[in-house]
Amino acid sequence: MALEKVLTPEFRVGFPHVFKPKVFGQGDPKFSVMMIFEKKADLAAMKRIAMQAAKEKWGDKLPPNFRGPLRDGAEKAHLEGLGTGVVFTTATTKTQPGLVDRELQTIVSPSEFYPGCYARATVHAFAYDNSGNRGVSFGLQNLQKLRDGKPLSGRSRPEDDFDALGDEDEVAAPRSESTDPMFA
Repeated sequence: MALEKVLTPEFRVGFPHVFKPKVFGQGDPKFSVMMIFEKKADLAAMKRIAMQAAKEKWGDKLPPNFRGPLRDGAEKAHLEGLGTGVVFTTATTKTQPGLVDRELQTIVSPSEFYPGCYARATVHAFAYDNSGNRGVSFGLQNLQKLRDGKPLSGRSRPEDDFDALGDEDEVAAPRSESTDPMFA
């Protein structure tokens, strides 16, 4: 049966590896993106193709320790952008996915498609059975950036860290607040 492709709802981008593939574990290099959905997002089409892929592989009885593709964000609450109120999944591909903006112009710069921006994707589902690990994952086809968002880097913006200086402004050295002579 041909793989059915579906369009995802809008998601927040996490860990995009869409310009250069990354090796995960001991496998082949893959392009990937973590998709972080609000729990209220309509994931019915994604769930349907995931179930379809599982049934094609195992019939009506899922194997023990089956791993579904959609996970509760609370599992990875230590990661910025995840936690309660979101669901996440990762989609991968061995070939570079297409990546366009709202006007369908190709995005070629990693600074334009970053952790924290919002996108949607076309994906298909596939079942896997590798060394006792059994489940369903999503294969990534293409991506469309929908809008900018607060970066999920944990890094502050330089314009938030500094004040603007004129040509003649002197820069004062930071003062130490510590009373410890080692750090004075």
